[in-house]
Amino acid sequence: MPFLPITKKEMTALGWNEADFIIVTGDAYVDHPSFGTAIISRVLESGGFKVCIIPQPKTDSDFTRFGKPKYAFLVNSGNIDSMVAHYTVAKKRRNDDAYTAGGKSGARPDRAVTVYTKKLRSLYNDVPICIGGIEASLRRFAHYDYWSNSVRPSVLLESGADLLMYGMGEKHILEIANRLKSGESISDITDVLGTCYAVDSKDFSPILNSIECPSFELVSQNSEKSKEQYAVSCKIQQQEHDAVRGKTIIQKSGKKIVIQNPHMPPLTTEEMDKVYALPFMRTYHPSYEALGGVPGIEEVKFSIIHNRGCFGACNFCALAYHQGRQISVRSHESVIEEAKKITKMSDFKGYIHDVGGPTANFRASSCEKQLKSGLCNDKKCLAPTMCPAVKVSHSDYLKLLRELRALPKVKKVFIRSGIRFDYLIADENEEFFKELVMHHTSGQLKVAPEHCSDNVLKYMGKPPISVYNKFEKRFYELTKAAGKKQYLVPYLMSSHPGSTLKDAIELSLFLKRNNLHPEQVQDFYPTPGTVSTCMFYTGIDPFTMKKVYVPKTAAEKAEQRALLQYFKPENKALVLSALKKAGRYDLIGNGKNCLAQGDKTVKSQKPKKTIRNVHKKKKSR
Repeated sequence: MPFLPITKKEMTALGWNEADFIIVTGDAYVDHPSFGTAIISRVLESGGFKVCIIPQPKTDSDFTRFGKPKYAFLVNSGNIDSMVAHYTVAKKRRNDDAYTAGGKSGARPDRAVTVYTKKLRSLYNDVPICIGGIEASLRRFAHYDYWSNSVRPSVLLESGADLLMYGMGEKHILEIANRLKSGESISDITDVLGTCYAVDSKDFSPILNSIECPSFELVSQNSEKSKEQYAVSCKIQQQEHDAVRGKTIIQKSGKKIVIQNPHMPPLTTEEMDKVYALPFMRTYHPSYEALGGVPGIEEVKFSIIHNRGCFGACNFCALAYHQGRQISVRSHESVIEEAKKITKMSDFKGYIHDVGGPTANFRASSCEKQLKSGLCNDKKCLAPTMCPAVKVSHSDYLKLLRELRALPKVKKVFIRSGIRFDYLIADENEEFFKELVMHHTSGQLKVAPEHCSDNVLKYMGKPPISVYNKFEKRFYELTKAAGKKQYLVPYLMSSHPGSTLKDAIELSLFLKRNNLHPEQVQDFYPTPGTVSTCMFYTGIDPFTMKKVYVPKTAAEKAEQRALLQYFKPENKALVLSALKKAGRYDLIGNGKNCLAQGDKTVKSQKPKKTIRNVHKKKKSR
């Protein structure tokens, strides 16, 4: 089937009088398996349902173009959080949006899930509304909202939706759709795994095998005690986010109680293969052509997703809390079939840009315990040190890459998703490492040490810098042996919780020693639902309940960011300010280790050494 309808004319052309489900999304419509709306719509279609899509609606006529759906509206903000799409970490408005036709920002509202749901409720009060996607998933409980600097209630309550689907939604949506089709009321569908619903507190009955989070009222007050409760809430949510042993979680919020059912089991290989075999058009809707297309497709057009989930689970990353830590993989046959489709595209030049996922080099779960009894409570498979139970192997991934390289019309297969270098370096068999260097690196390999201070790395959930150093050394040895000129491009982050000015200077010196001049650096962005965001808001590590230093002022964050680009003339004043505050006058001047040249102010503050002191002889004993 061609693109699903986004206009009434397209729906009528199919002979439909109404849609079973209408998806309202903050993205332009791109029918590619890297886009959530495309997957959910095609999954529903495969289940025999008629699906229409309303991309980026603005007016009442946009919302009402298809009339009422037979069963429900489905709402998401798009592939990324609408607030992240709109604002930089400095809370400045972005000018571009890769998921909008023409690439211009402003086509979706702030807090899109809430805005869309409230509008639909005002227009169609009697139609069920289910919300999902990354924005809803990460806001399913009371959460710190960086942009308003406040704790907001669950988006389920704030939006007024009937049901919230968290995580990847293929199984959820089909079960909900079939139960609505069978005549069940949305208010009776309260037992679907991977969903949240709300009840009036007066109607609530205790739930067996459940655990209660501190209430919205307890976690939302700007006090030390309230922040401690917020950290407790975060720890519970992280520990119970497990498809094997996770419990039902409840959280009171005013006169309502939000109830999160346990995690939906991840897709099996067979189930995942079926999803990626659906008839995606693999591009944007043709109506966007006149506007210049949708830029977001360019990153994924010739790329393949082979896995989901990540047991690395860095504290600042939302993916593990959204997709889960258990790894799902597609079969080799499924991946090869998608690659063959790519090679038949008219503009394919012979290069598959990526074969990856959240972490490219994971093709199996971390250990047997993860599958049989759930994850350990602390969930630290790889950091700060690798758990001895982790099974390290790249053999299956390497076999898949070799099969892809052998396909007709394929010249190169690159890996541009994140490589977990600590997992790679722990593999005693270097076959994959050697072939990564020889065949799968396109001049530069992006890796994410994120910092060099072990103190900061601990709070990030990353391994010590010595692990990265070991990886880096071996990468360049293998590169040299292969007769290639290739480079590592490290992702680095400033101002993460735990990062003091001393740590930021240490990172700056690390860059100078390694002759690294990053063109772009990332300030820590406190997005909803992550452990690091909890630390940012509360100043507490939720796993230990101990205090964490947090750089929060605009001035300090600017200084830490400038230190990562100390070499830029426009950053000189900020770098000097940071070095003076830290008392690091030894790093000001023209020496090889200096981070900034001095000025008159610095000279006047240097400790003075008189000639008498310089030449004073030591007394003999």
